[in-house]
Amino acid sequence: MNWPMHGANPQYLYERASIEMPENALDFSANINPLGPPPILLDKWEELFQTVHLYPDPFASRLKEKISELHGVHPKQLLIGNGAAEIISLLGRILAGKKVLLLQPAFSEYEEVCRINACAISHHYLAAENDWELSPSVLKKEISKMDAVFLCNPNNPTGTFYPKQIIEEMLVICEQNNCYLILDEAFYDFVQDYEDMVPLLKQYSKLIILRSLTKMYSIPGIRLGYVFASKQVIEQLQHFQSQWSINGIALQVGELLIDQEEFQQKTQTFVQIEKKKLYNFFIKEQFMHSESAANYYLLRDPLFIDQKELLTFLLNNGIIARHTYNYPSLEGKWLRFAVKSKEENQQLQGVLTKWRQVHPSSL
Repeated sequence: MNWPMHGANPQYLYERASIEMPENALDFSANINPLGPPPILLDKWEELFQTVHLYPDPFASRLKEKISELHGVHPKQLLIGNGAAEIISLLGRILAGKKVLLLQPAFSEYEEVCRINACAISHHYLAAENDWELSPSVLKKEISKMDAVFLCNPNNPTGTFYPKQIIEEMLVICEQNNCYLILDEAFYDFVQDYEDMVPLLKQYSKLIILRSLTKMYSIPGIRLGYVFASKQVIEQLQHFQSQWSINGIALQVGELLIDQEEFQQKTQTFVQIEKKKLYNFFIKEQFMHSESAANYYLLRDPLFIDQKELLTFLLNNGIIARHTYNYPSLEGKWLRFAVKSKEENQQLQGVLTKWRQVHPSSL
């Protein structure tokens, strides 16, 4: 079956599966904040709308200044993008024809962009049986042949988080081999006790850090992301970026949300509490799950290698999971779920209980 490339837009998944979509289906396939956007966004929405007739600042100066002050980075080491997806696309342009290493499983957009730009792509597969552990020393030989490495931290789709020590070990190897480390931190702000990687830019010229406002602030319809890198890399990215690629409302939303630390902490606490309840349920009902630091996790029924039957059962019962058929090394053996509201997580547990009644575990 030709499965959809991404989560969200569940109507296409139902269409491909030839299943009628239930009216009250719950979408667990999109990894956005279960608390929704911060209240300040609704409070300011009418005020934001009043500027819709104005052209946006093509340099995103105010938002760029705010982010650079927040992180202690020179504005010339920062680029604002129309979502992280645009920045990944721009990175593909500057890597055109280069040798790129993808640490799998990983966000499918990396490979898509690299293929479009005729990159020579290599894969290194992280093992589920080792909890997708990353060992920089094992990668040393492979990195020596590469121009860039994509690393998602926390990983999407597993939720595995690699501590600062591991990232620094990777950076040392990359610097020694004139290889960029592209660190995708789209979900970093869901990680409790996160160690900031941005200060490492001062020590490592080959570090590129990609971030998104979509996930934490639940604004996928607005499209806003940013990237930190050396001034030289930022200049290269700017060369390929279209004029006025970020709309004016998105820029103002970014200014409102970029320093909502209290909202982040509230979200982290909520997600951790809900994950703990979910994990306890999975253990009780003998499902396997990934140990995720983010607002999503992988799940599988060990009675089956391919999880298509479980995916289909869930769809028929109004639960939309993210398939993993287009994640190398996962290839349908797991399903990915977002952490949702308390009530929605309970509904998921109810449907999984029904599944277990039909397929009792013998483990």
